[in-house]
Amino acid sequence: MSGAVAVLPTKYCMNAAVRAVVRMGIYVKAKVYFVYEGYQGMVDGGDNIVEVSWESVSSILQVGGTVIGSARCKSFRTREGRLQAAYNLVQRGITNLCVIGGDGSLTGANLFREEWSGLLEELAQKGQIDEEAVKKYAYLNIVGMVGSIDNDFCGTDMTIGTDSALHRIIEVVDAIMTTAQSHQRTFVLEVMGRHCGYLALVSALACGADWVFIPEYPPEEGWEDSMCVKLSENRARKKRLNIIIVAEGAIDCHNKPITSEKVKDLVVQRLGFDTRVTILGHVQRGGTPSAFDRILASRMGVEAVLALLEATPATPACVVSLSGNQAVRLPLMECVQMTQEVQKAMDEGRFVEAVKLRGRSFENNLNTYKLLSHKKPDAELPMTNFNVAVLNVGAPAAGMNAAVRAAVRVGITEGHKMFAVIDGFEGFARGKIKEISWGDVGGWTGQGGSILGTKRTLPAKYLEKIADQMRTNNINALMVIGGFEAYLGLLELSAAREKYDEFCVPMVMVPATVSNNVPGSDFSIGADTALNTITDTCDRIKQSASGTKRRVFIIETMGGYCGYLANMGALAAGADAAYIFEEQFDIRELQANVEHLTEKMKTSIQRGLVLRNENCNENYTTDFIYQLYSEEGKGVFDCRKNVLGHMQQGGAPSPFDRNFGTKISAKAMQWISKKLKETYRKGAGKIFANTDDSVCLLGMRRRNLVFQPVAELKTETDFVHRIPKEQWWLKLRPLMKILAKYKTSYDVSDSGQLEHVAMHSPKEAETGAI
Repeated sequence: MSGAVAVLPTKYCMNAAVRAVVRMGIYVKAKVYFVYEGYQGMVDGGDNIVEVSWESVSSILQVGGTVIGSARCKSFRTREGRLQAAYNLVQRGITNLCVIGGDGSLTGANLFREEWSGLLEELAQKGQIDEEAVKKYAYLNIVGMVGSIDNDFCGTDMTIGTDSALHRIIEVVDAIMTTAQSHQRTFVLEVMGRHCGYLALVSALACGADWVFIPEYPPEEGWEDSMCVKLSENRARKKRLNIIIVAEGAIDCHNKPITSEKVKDLVVQRLGFDTRVTILGHVQRGGTPSAFDRILASRMGVEAVLALLEATPATPACVVSLSGNQAVRLPLMECVQMTQEVQKAMDEGRFVEAVKLRGRSFENNLNTYKLLSHKKPDAELPMTNFNVAVLNVGAPAAGMNAAVRAAVRVGITEGHKMFAVIDGFEGFARGKIKEISWGDVGGWTGQGGSILGTKRTLPAKYLEKIADQMRTNNINALMVIGGFEAYLGLLELSAAREKYDEFCVPMVMVPATVSNNVPGSDFSIGADTALNTITDTCDRIKQSASGTKRRVFIIETMGGYCGYLANMGALAAGADAAYIFEEQFDIRELQANVEHLTEKMKTSIQRGLVLRNENCNENYTTDFIYQLYSEEGKGVFDCRKNVLGHMQQGGAPSPFDRNFGTKISAKAMQWISKKLKETYRKGAGKIFANTDDSVCLLGMRRRNLVFQPVAELKTETDFVHRIPKEQWWLKLRPLMKILAKYKTSYDVSDSGQLEHVAMHSPKEAETGAI
């Protein structure tokens, strides 16, 4: 990479991205500049373009918005404005631009790049720069990152800022639901999304809203009657509240606006319900960024610098995107054109096409919402005569209840009788099984823990009793939602098939554990909520340390032998070190970390944060590390320790966990229906499934949701330590160290290669994010 790097946000964005670009830029020995106030600052020059140091981006991870400001700029739209901007950049030797914004900002950046050589020629003709400068700074490289809370940019599963906005919305919805239930009220919530209904759709899915209005999917003619019928039916079922979510750009099938006030008036006039409107407005843009956004923005920022490093004059301007769980690079203008195609389709009333152009993730959200929000009359439901049981196994994880709700409702829609098993395999053996209906799981999405109850007990010692209960209740399929114990449980049940025919039925597992240690899945339900708990706690602790100065905190996280929470929590919270089982360490590394912190205390950043996974080392305990740091840091810094414990398992589920749980569980239940049809033996009048592919785990692998036979996952499992043998997030380990100023090597072999947007439309990943 020749020339310096400038980072300029032109829109609401994450400071984590700015921090990552600055620190990765310095790591590759480039000069890095802030451009204050976006394009306006680039045109005005002067003090708006400032070289920055490592410390310039300290303590900004937890701050919302952007610390270097952003402004709309009319002058950059003119050639004269761009000419002045080019002059200001050349004066500082800047030929690499990292732009964080929406499609308008990124289109402007691409135009600037295309005009660059002409602008330099014109500056030379005017005598403002010499011919040597024209040759030296002949090419401008552009890499974009998308910062938009609307998630309205094609080519990426998730834009920076969207998850944080969803957190704000869900916090408000959860608070409103308690008051609405107390007073039997209907609430109409208006959320942002002038041209894109993503926030409205996902928040409706996350809170189980009664109705949602989005611009991509206008309601059919006569929607007023349908909505009022549904609201009154829900009230008749003793549901004490109704939630209706309206995107600010919602329209009807004639392209006329549907406003929150119009919806409220309709409910009051037709039904006489006590109805309130809440417009969330700019609350959605503010507040502390979520853990997901911090990690996403950090990964994107580092990838952007790598893309600039590898850029050549022949490389098109690219945008760094998220596909499933992978960072990819896509040609910027392909993404912009596809984004504009969505709007064009909506303007022309081609709404089905608009939904498809938004990508498979958006389409799946919409289909899942439609599937779960409205129960068809019993007469319209198919009757399969199959009984399906759902149970939770292992420790509680936030999002389990959302997964159970989705399983029950999709099962009923598919025509099955659904049964809930209380207290896992132990409850199963004791006959704690009951039929569960559509209404029984209403309001479950926002509930933390496990309403069904969950235990770590494995089925091996109860096999005969469980087989009896399956025979007694005629259970034809099993859906297990849980962690490593659930995985072991399915292995035990499938091994017992030779002895018990009752276990020759389709069985599927949905991973749910805060530890994120289940083989076969990059993510588990509950891990995101735990990560947010850790990040919030670390933010508060860092604030405390900043106030007292010269203080280092040692924090112990959960996870068993899996270091996911410690490593990703360290990345999200900006920690100085994270000790994990997967990367063995010794006393020399502990000493090096102490020396690193001692040097840090000489700077203006006089605080330290160290995370330790609970089982990372049997001898280097949290107490040992605390005492070592205290002794070695004497006179330089003092130490405190904090064991987070079971608070990581509690709390309301995050938007990610609610939606991941809902979507993955719905898909698992559809798989069960398919397997039931395949394995039903008409002659015998029963289900008989005894092949490996009838006992599966549904997991997120890189870009896709994949069903994998649990028998095949055995080779990928370290059973002694209850972790997968290979873990994707270990590739992010050096990233955490680089951003904490350690000298380390960063493996670029897996970095994003330039792909084409056609591969991602419809988006391949069903949920890399939500």
